[in-house]
Amino acid sequence: MFDFLKYSKVYAAISALTITLGLLSIWQWGYIYSIDFVGGTNLEYQFETKVTEKQVSGVLAEQGVEVIALEMKPENVVFIRLPAIDEQKEQTLRQSLGQTLDADVSVIRTETVGPTIGAETLRKTAIAASIAIVGILVYIAWAFKNVNFALAAIVALFHDVLVVVGVYSIISHYFGAELDTLFVTALLTTMSFSVHDTIVVFDQIREYRKRHGIGHIEEYANKALTDTMVRSLNNSFTIIFMLLALVLLGGTTIRYFAVALLVGTVTGTYSSPFVATPVAVWLEKRSLKQKISA
Repeated sequence: MFDFLKYSKVYAAISALTITLGLLSIWQWGYIYSIDFVGGTNLEYQFETKVTEKQVSGVLAEQGVEVIALEMKPENVVFIRLPAIDEQKEQTLRQSLGQTLDADVSVIRTETVGPTIGAETLRKTAIAASIAIVGILVYIAWAFKNVNFALAAIVALFHDVLVVVGVYSIISHYFGAELDTLFVTALLTTMSFSVHDTIVVFDQIREYRKRHGIGHIEEYANKALTDTMVRSLNNSFTIIFMLLALVLLGGTTIRYFAVALLVGTVTGTYSSPFVATPVAVWLEKRSLKQKISA
């Protein structure tokens, strides 16, 4: 049996440093929001002949269009983000590009989201996360007949959420990753994965208590971690390898979704033994002291 809890302060320092860096990134740089949240129009055109970013920018300026983002892609494809425009304005803009640059223009993608829909998406995301947290708290408290275990699982869940949103802010700043609905999906998946591994460890602790009594919570926790660590790592590595393949070889549409899932999988694997379990042990010892004092 390995004494995992002996290094609880080291785990706390690692978590505090990671979360602090992420929060500083959010405060300093924030995110690049997709149109899912802020509204706007995404256009993706393919030109028959080669054009430059400067040429496209010039035509857009002549049309009096405010450009939020402009990116040239391979095969004469240009991505343009604008404030929300209607279909007629999009057709006029496309015709101007074709006539001015003397090139046939094909539409690859056009999507428009109004700011009202973006605000609604943000509101629903917050509601979904809140429902998930409350549901997890109630379920674990009921399943284990132990509020301390439920609180420890929620602490680990918040830890994972803070790590993912913080690291994604850093990725957004340095690599241009957008915060979109796929990121929300990755975040909710991370919450589920975090609790999954935590429940396995807590269930093992409960089994030791059934066999040997209520005391020696630290010993039970270390035994539970020793018993489940290899299984947890094997399970996580199969997911990590798949996500790495998606990050390296997947298309641009899902690349940062896979990155967010990868960060969530790693932090979820870490938090179950090194955040949730030490917190659960601390809460259980605290409750025991209070009972003795009373």
